[in-house]
Amino acid sequence: MTTIVRITHSAKETINLGRSLGKVLQKGDLVALVGNLGSGKTTLIQGICEGLGVKEKVTSPTFVLITSYEGRVPVHHFDLYRLDKREDFLNLGYEEFFFGEGVTLIEWAERIMELLPSRRVEVHLARLKDHVREIEIIPFGEWGLRDIEAVGSSSGSHC
Repeated sequence: MTTIVRITHSAKETINLGRSLGKVLQKGDLVALVGNLGSGKTTLIQGICEGLGVKEKVTSPTFVLITSYEGRVPVHHFDLYRLDKREDFLNLGYEEFFFGEGVTLIEWAERIMELLPSRRVEVHLARLKDHVREIEIIPFGEWGLRDIEAVGSSSGSHC
């Protein structure tokens, strides 16, 4: 398993990193984003969606828990920040999204970590300074067999 750590110095670099990750995602992939408020999760997701060919404006679905977009594959964007009860998530029929034909992106994934499939990518984000983010990409399961070393190699710096 290869873990990739990138440092971005602006929202544009974070979007570019997301775009390069989005380009390697395939149907059935799940990306679990973990990080504090303001760490860049939604910004990274905007780039991932660009890399997946989504043409719509991507915003955080904070009040509805999930928004779906059309790209080269369907994209399902969960934001669990306002998730009050785990039952609310369970009642969404999450398995259909997790094991479907699209790509699933989950902000605040730490709230349901035990429900996530073993084949996933975790992205841990940390705000280091005003516009500086440390972004760690950790593949799990079959994901570990993919060559994702090139993700974001031209945006930000390596660690």
